[in-house]
Amino acid sequence: MELRQLEYFVAVVEEANFTRAAARVHVAQPGVSAQIRRLERELGHELLDRSGRGVRPTEVGAAVLPYARAALAAVESARLAADEMGGLVRGHLAVGMITSHTVDLPSLLADFHERYPAVEITLTEGESAHLLDDIRTGALDAAIVAVGAQDPDGVALRTITDEAIDAAVALDHPLAGAKSIPLLDLRDHPLITMRPGTGIRSHLESACAATGFTPHVAFEAGTPQLLAQLAVRGLGVAVLPTSIAHNHPGLHPLVITDPSLRGRVALAWRSPGPLNPAARAFLPLFDRN
Repeated sequence: MELRQLEYFVAVVEEANFTRAAARVHVAQPGVSAQIRRLERELGHELLDRSGRGVRPTEVGAAVLPYARAALAAVESARLAADEMGGLVRGHLAVGMITSHTVDLPSLLADFHERYPAVEITLTEGESAHLLDDIRTGALDAAIVAVGAQDPDGVALRTITDEAIDAAVALDHPLAGAKSIPLLDLRDHPLITMRPGTGIRSHLESACAATGFTPHVAFEAGTPQLLAQLAVRGLGVAVLPTSIAHNHPGLHPLVITDPSLRGRVALAWRSPGPLNPAARAFLPLFDRN
Protein backbone atom coordinates (compact mmCIF):
# COMPACT_ATOMS: atom_id res chain seq x y z
CA MET A 1 0.00 0.00 0.00
CA GLU A 2 1.41 3.38 -1.03
CA LEU A 3 0.56 6.87 0.16
CA ARG A 4 -0.16 8.01 -3.39
CA GLN A 5 -2.81 5.29 -3.67
CA LEU A 6 -4.52 6.60 -0.57
CA GLU A 7 -4.20 10.16 -1.86
CA TYR A 8 -5.81 9.23 -5.19
CA PHE A 9 -8.58 7.28 -3.45
CA VAL A 10 -9.44 10.24 -1.19
CA ALA A 11 -9.35 12.63 -4.14
CA VAL A 12 -11.74 10.50 -6.20
CA VAL A 13 -14.17 10.18 -3.30
CA GLU A 14 -14.12 13.92 -2.58
CA GLU A 15 -14.43 14.91 -6.23
CA ALA A 16 -16.88 12.06 -7.07
CA ASN A 17 -15.17 11.96 -10.45
CA PHE A 18 -11.96 10.42 -11.81
CA THR A 19 -11.22 13.29 -14.21
CA ARG A 20 -11.49 15.99 -11.57
CA ALA A 21 -9.50 13.89 -9.11
CA ALA A 22 -6.73 13.38 -11.67
CA ALA A 23 -6.54 17.14 -12.28
CA ARG A 24 -6.40 17.74 -8.54
CA VAL A 25 -3.43 15.42 -8.00
CA HIS A 26 -1.77 16.40 -11.31
CA VAL A 27 -1.70 12.86 -12.66
CA ALA A 28 -3.23 11.47 -15.87
CA GLN A 29 -6.59 9.79 -15.27
CA PRO A 30 -5.42 6.28 -16.32
CA GLY A 31 -2.66 6.53 -13.70
CA VAL A 32 -5.16 7.37 -10.98
CA SER A 33 -7.46 4.51 -12.01
CA ALA A 34 -4.57 2.03 -12.14
CA GLN A 35 -3.28 2.92 -8.68
CA ILE A 36 -6.72 2.63 -7.12
CA ARG A 37 -7.22 -0.74 -8.78
CA ARG A 38 -3.93 -1.91 -7.24
CA LEU A 39 -5.10 -0.68 -3.85
CA GLU A 40 -8.38 -2.59 -4.24
CA ARG A 41 -6.55 -5.78 -5.21
CA GLU A 42 -4.28 -5.46 -2.18
CA LEU A 43 -7.21 -4.97 0.16
CA GLY A 44 -9.31 -7.62 -1.56
CA HIS A 45 -12.38 -5.37 -1.94
CA GLU A 46 -13.74 -2.79 -4.34
CA LEU A 47 -13.54 0.63 -2.74
CA LEU A 48 -15.43 2.61 -5.36
CA ASP A 49 -18.82 2.13 -6.98
CA ARG A 50 -18.31 3.09 -10.61
CA SER A 51 -21.75 1.99 -11.86
CA GLY A 52 -23.54 5.33 -11.64
CA ARG A 53 -23.04 8.72 -13.23
CA GLY A 54 -20.78 9.71 -10.34
CA VAL A 55 -18.25 7.73 -8.38
CA ARG A 56 -19.18 6.78 -4.83
CA PRO A 57 -17.39 4.81 -2.14
CA THR A 58 -18.66 1.29 -1.55
CA GLU A 59 -19.49 0.20 1.98
CA VAL A 60 -15.91 -1.02 2.36
CA GLY A 61 -14.61 2.18 0.77
CA ALA A 62 -16.57 4.30 3.24
CA ALA A 63 -15.04 2.31 6.10
CA VAL A 64 -11.52 2.74 4.69
CA LEU A 65 -11.90 6.46 3.92
CA PRO A 66 -11.31 7.91 7.43
CA TYR A 67 -8.18 5.77 7.85
CA ALA A 68 -6.87 6.95 4.48
CA ARG A 69 -7.44 10.56 5.48
CA ALA A 70 -5.81 9.99 8.86
CA ALA A 71 -2.75 8.43 7.23
CA LEU A 72 -2.34 11.35 4.85
CA ALA A 73 -2.85 13.85 7.71
CA ALA A 74 -0.23 12.06 9.82
CA VAL A 75 2.32 12.28 7.02
CA GLU A 76 1.61 15.98 6.53
CA SER A 77 1.90 16.58 10.28
CA ALA A 78 5.26 14.80 10.34
CA ARG A 79 6.45 16.98 7.47
CA LEU A 80 5.26 20.15 9.20
CA ALA A 81 6.86 19.11 12.49
CA ALA A 82 10.18 18.55 10.74
CA ASP A 83 9.92 21.94 9.03
CA GLU A 84 9.07 23.59 12.33
CA MET A 85 12.07 22.05 14.08
CA GLY A 86 14.24 23.31 11.25
CA GLY A 87 12.89 26.83 11.66
CA LEU A 88 10.71 26.71 8.56
CA VAL A 89 6.99 27.10 9.22
CA ARG A 90 4.66 26.22 6.37
CA GLY A 91 1.13 24.91 5.96
CA HIS A 92 -2.20 26.71 6.33
CA LEU A 93 -3.53 29.25 8.84
CA ALA A 94 -7.31 29.76 8.91
CA VAL A 95 -8.40 32.82 10.87
CA GLY A 96 -11.89 34.17 11.56
CA MET A 97 -13.12 37.51 12.83
CA ILE A 98 -16.26 39.32 13.85
CA THR A 99 -17.17 42.45 11.91
CA SER A 100 -16.42 44.91 14.69
CA HIS A 101 -13.31 44.73 16.84
CA THR A 102 -10.35 46.87 17.85
CA VAL A 103 -7.56 44.72 16.41
CA ASP A 104 -5.75 45.78 13.24
CA LEU A 105 -5.98 42.25 11.89
CA PRO A 106 -4.92 43.06 8.30
CA SER A 107 -1.61 44.50 9.57
CA LEU A 108 -1.14 41.54 11.89
CA LEU A 109 -1.69 39.05 9.08
CA ALA A 110 0.63 41.01 6.80
CA ASP A 111 3.31 40.84 9.50
CA PHE A 112 2.74 37.10 9.87
CA HIS A 113 2.97 36.62 6.09
CA GLU A 114 6.26 38.53 6.00
CA ARG A 115 7.69 36.29 8.72
CA TYR A 116 6.26 33.03 7.34
CA PRO A 117 5.76 33.41 3.57
CA ALA A 118 5.34 29.64 3.09
CA VAL A 119 2.10 29.64 5.11
CA GLU A 120 -1.16 30.01 3.18
CA ILE A 121 -3.53 32.32 5.09
CA THR A 122 -7.31 32.44 4.78
CA LEU A 123 -9.62 34.90 6.56
CA THR A 124 -13.32 34.41 7.27
CA GLU A 125 -15.74 37.03 8.60
CA GLY A 126 -18.79 35.87 10.56
CA GLU A 127 -20.78 35.94 13.75
CA SER A 128 -19.25 34.78 17.02
CA ALA A 129 -21.42 31.67 17.40
CA HIS A 130 -20.51 30.39 13.94
CA LEU A 131 -16.82 31.22 14.35
CA LEU A 132 -16.67 29.34 17.64
CA ASP A 133 -18.31 26.30 16.03
CA ASP A 134 -15.71 26.42 13.24
CA ILE A 135 -12.90 26.51 15.79
CA ARG A 136 -14.29 23.47 17.59
CA THR A 137 -14.59 21.48 14.34
CA GLY A 138 -11.13 22.50 13.18
CA ALA A 139 -12.32 24.58 10.21
CA LEU A 140 -10.61 27.60 11.81
CA ASP A 141 -7.35 27.73 13.74
CA ALA A 142 -8.20 30.94 15.60
CA ALA A 143 -10.77 33.73 15.54
CA ILE A 144 -11.53 37.09 17.09
CA VAL A 145 -14.94 36.65 18.75
CA ALA A 146 -17.29 38.34 21.19
CA VAL A 147 -17.96 36.36 24.38
CA GLY A 148 -19.92 36.84 27.58
CA ALA A 149 -19.05 36.44 31.23
CA GLN A 150 -18.86 32.65 30.88
CA ASP A 151 -16.11 31.20 28.69
CA PRO A 152 -17.50 29.08 25.84
CA ASP A 153 -16.73 25.36 25.89
CA GLY A 154 -14.03 23.80 23.75
CA VAL A 155 -11.89 26.89 23.23
CA ALA A 156 -9.12 28.81 24.94
CA LEU A 157 -9.37 32.60 25.12
CA ARG A 158 -7.09 35.60 25.27
CA THR A 159 -9.10 38.75 26.13
CA ILE A 160 -8.61 41.76 23.87
CA THR A 161 -11.22 44.16 25.28
CA ASP A 162 -13.60 43.93 28.23
CA GLU A 163 -16.17 46.72 28.49
CA ALA A 164 -19.72 47.53 29.52
CA ILE A 165 -22.65 47.37 27.13
CA ASP A 166 -24.79 50.49 27.37
CA ALA A 167 -27.76 52.11 25.67
CA ALA A 168 -27.71 55.28 23.59
CA VAL A 169 -30.39 57.56 22.15
CA ALA A 170 -30.58 60.62 19.90
CA LEU A 171 -29.97 63.95 21.64
CA ASP A 172 -33.67 64.91 21.28
CA HIS A 173 -35.01 61.53 22.44
CA PRO A 174 -37.33 61.56 25.50
CA LEU A 175 -34.74 59.48 27.40
CA ALA A 176 -31.92 61.94 26.70
CA GLY A 177 -32.40 63.58 30.09
CA ALA A 178 -31.54 60.40 32.03
CA LYS A 179 -28.12 59.04 32.96
CA SER A 180 -29.13 55.40 33.29
CA ILE A 181 -31.98 53.03 32.52
CA PRO A 182 -33.00 49.76 34.19
CA LEU A 183 -32.98 46.87 31.75
CA LEU A 184 -36.68 46.23 32.37
CA ASP A 185 -37.53 49.74 31.10
CA LEU A 186 -36.09 48.84 27.69
CA ARG A 187 -39.13 46.59 27.28
CA ASP A 188 -41.19 49.64 26.29
CA HIS A 189 -38.82 50.90 23.58
CA PRO A 190 -37.88 49.75 20.06
CA LEU A 191 -34.29 48.56 20.22
CA ILE A 192 -31.48 48.83 17.71
CA THR A 193 -29.00 46.02 18.17
CA MET A 194 -26.65 43.55 16.53
CA ARG A 195 -27.83 40.51 14.60
CA PRO A 196 -28.56 37.18 16.35
CA GLY A 197 -25.42 35.15 17.03
CA THR A 198 -23.33 38.19 17.92
CA GLY A 199 -21.98 38.81 21.41
CA ILE A 200 -23.97 41.95 22.20
CA ARG A 201 -27.22 40.40 20.99
CA SER A 202 -26.64 37.24 23.02
CA HIS A 203 -25.89 39.23 26.18
CA LEU A 204 -28.99 41.37 25.66
CA GLU A 205 -31.35 38.45 25.02
CA SER A 206 -30.02 36.43 27.96
CA ALA A 207 -30.37 39.34 30.37
CA CYS A 208 -33.87 40.19 29.11
CA ALA A 209 -34.98 36.57 29.45
CA ALA A 210 -33.68 36.48 33.03
CA THR A 211 -35.55 39.72 33.72
CA GLY A 212 -38.77 38.29 32.29
CA PHE A 213 -39.34 39.84 28.88
CA THR A 214 -38.47 39.53 25.22
CA PRO A 215 -36.82 42.65 23.75
CA HIS A 216 -38.58 44.45 20.92
CA VAL A 217 -35.84 44.57 18.30
CA ALA A 218 -36.82 47.09 15.63
CA PHE A 219 -33.53 47.24 13.72
CA GLU A 220 -30.59 44.87 13.34
CA ALA A 221 -27.19 45.69 11.86
CA GLY A 222 -23.77 44.12 11.46
CA THR A 223 -21.65 46.84 13.08
CA PRO A 224 -22.00 49.04 16.18
CA GLN A 225 -21.23 52.07 14.01
CA LEU A 226 -24.36 51.45 11.92
CA LEU A 227 -26.41 50.94 15.09
CA ALA A 228 -25.23 54.36 16.26
CA GLN A 229 -26.24 55.99 12.98
CA LEU A 230 -29.73 54.51 13.22
CA ALA A 231 -30.10 55.77 16.79
CA VAL A 232 -28.95 59.28 15.82
CA ARG A 233 -31.89 59.33 13.39
CA GLY A 234 -34.28 58.72 16.30
CA LEU A 235 -35.27 55.21 15.25
CA GLY A 236 -34.95 53.67 18.71
CA VAL A 237 -32.62 52.87 21.59
CA ALA A 238 -29.28 51.46 20.47
CA VAL A 239 -27.49 48.82 22.54
CA LEU A 240 -23.76 49.47 22.09
CA PRO A 241 -20.30 49.00 23.58
CA THR A 242 -19.77 51.74 26.13
CA SER A 243 -16.84 53.18 24.16
CA ILE A 244 -19.20 54.00 21.27
CA ALA A 245 -22.23 54.95 23.35
CA HIS A 246 -20.23 57.51 25.35
CA ASN A 247 -18.09 58.93 22.56
CA HIS A 248 -20.47 59.40 19.64
CA PRO A 249 -21.23 63.14 19.29
CA GLY A 250 -24.80 62.55 18.13
CA LEU A 251 -25.82 60.23 20.96
CA HIS A 252 -26.76 60.50 24.60
CA PRO A 253 -25.45 57.49 26.57
CA LEU A 254 -27.50 55.58 29.15
CA VAL A 255 -25.91 53.14 31.57
CA ILE A 256 -27.96 49.94 31.66
CA THR A 257 -28.64 48.78 35.21
CA ASP A 258 -30.44 45.97 37.07
CA PRO A 259 -28.51 44.14 35.70
CA SER A 260 -25.62 45.82 33.99
CA LEU A 261 -24.34 44.19 30.79
CA ARG A 262 -20.74 43.49 29.92
CA GLY A 263 -19.04 41.94 26.92
CA ARG A 264 -15.60 40.80 25.88
CA VAL A 265 -13.78 40.54 22.58
CA ALA A 266 -11.17 37.79 22.62
CA LEU A 267 -8.88 35.71 20.47
CA ALA A 268 -10.13 32.10 20.59
CA TRP A 269 -8.52 28.83 19.54
CA ARG A 270 -9.41 25.17 20.00
CA SER A 271 -8.64 23.60 23.37
CA PRO A 272 -7.87 20.93 24.23
CA GLY A 273 -6.22 19.64 21.11
CA PRO A 274 -3.02 20.16 19.15
CA LEU A 275 -2.43 23.30 17.11
CA ASN A 276 -0.73 23.08 13.76
CA PRO A 277 2.70 24.74 13.46
CA ALA A 278 1.30 27.81 11.69
CA ALA A 279 -1.22 28.42 14.46
CA ARG A 280 1.45 27.95 17.12
CA ALA A 281 3.53 30.61 15.37
CA PHE A 282 0.53 32.94 15.05
CA LEU A 283 -0.54 33.10 18.69
CA PRO A 284 2.71 34.56 20.10
CA LEU A 285 2.84 37.06 17.24
CA PHE A 286 -0.66 38.19 18.24
CA ASP A 287 0.59 38.82 21.79
CA ARG A 288 3.23 41.22 20.56
CA ASN A 289 0.76 43.45 18.76
